[in-house]
Amino acid sequence: MDLKEILLNLNIVMFGGKGGVGKTTCASSSAIWAAEHCRNTLIISTDPAHSLGDSLGVDLPPGEPKQIPGIDNLTALEINPKANISEFRGLTNINPIEEMGMPDIMGGMPLMEDLQELTSMNPPGIDEALALLKLLEFVETEHNYDLIIFDTAPTGHTLRFLSLPETLSGWIGKLIKMRIKFGNMFGAIKRIITREEKKDDNSLKILERLNNSILNARDDLTNPLKNSFVIIMIPEEMAITETGRLLNELIKNNIPVSNIVVNQLYQDPSDLCNFCRARREMQQRNLIKIREIFNEKLGKNLIEIPLFKEEIRKYSKLKELGKYLINNTR
Repeated sequence: MDLKEILLNLNIVMFGGKGGVGKTTCASSSAIWAAEHCRNTLIISTDPAHSLGDSLGVDLPPGEPKQIPGIDNLTALEINPKANISEFRGLTNINPIEEMGMPDIMGGMPLMEDLQELTSMNPPGIDEALALLKLLEFVETEHNYDLIIFDTAPTGHTLRFLSLPETLSGWIGKLIKMRIKFGNMFGAIKRIITREEKKDDNSLKILERLNNSILNARDDLTNPLKNSFVIIMIPEEMAITETGRLLNELIKNNIPVSNIVVNQLYQDPSDLCNFCRARREMQQRNLIKIREIFNEKLGKNLIEIPLFKEEIRKYSKLKELGKYLINNTR
């Protein structure tokens, strides 16, 4: 599918690539186009160094969805790691010894190393884990959005994000086993000492439900009828190498990808100075490589975007970029 079909028909679109190539700009422009074509759209930045609000020209409250003024059907959200880390509290901060008020007595018992591991475990790749939790919130629960666009972090973060469902599922599985291992024992001891009645413990159910949601999200991300990944790059040698690595990982993880955007292309050489003309010649050589390397895997869905004279941000410029994104597929 070309980008137009993706934005009109799928539920999830992810934009990613090397840092500084225009991911946020292309994601914002696409979100505006989709919203103006009657799709209730949410765009989420999962990049720890957010620029989504700057791109749209609005102040986004950290961690809170905001309707974009003047654009119907468009809501934006920048994930706030400091706020969203609380979503893990209660699942990982389990310390039965302190709760029982008996650290001196219990500290010398066998298996305390295992217990300390349980009480201090943090999820692997916290930035990516928070991004995945936000994805779960909007993919695995009821919401009113027709389309969710993810403006992902630079390639390294994105690659960890793609492998996170398996990693985090394994981490939760280990936590569940340790929770079962110690939960009953310490619960019984605490009741004997404090003479409290047994209380319902929902932590295992919460962990199991989270694990199932992670696995379901993985299924959604690999479903070409629901999700597609759009790679953004520039016509430079290092970007070609990194894009190839990202594309191979997407294919390895069964993430559907059908479009590559080649951004910031110099145009008519007659209007260029000697320096810019040399840059254009370099870009054209690399563009030939890009077409040879990636057309084989993606067919004709290679989108070429010119270098704009002005910075692309706020509504009018983003809308202008949208015309190229939708109509410049080769």
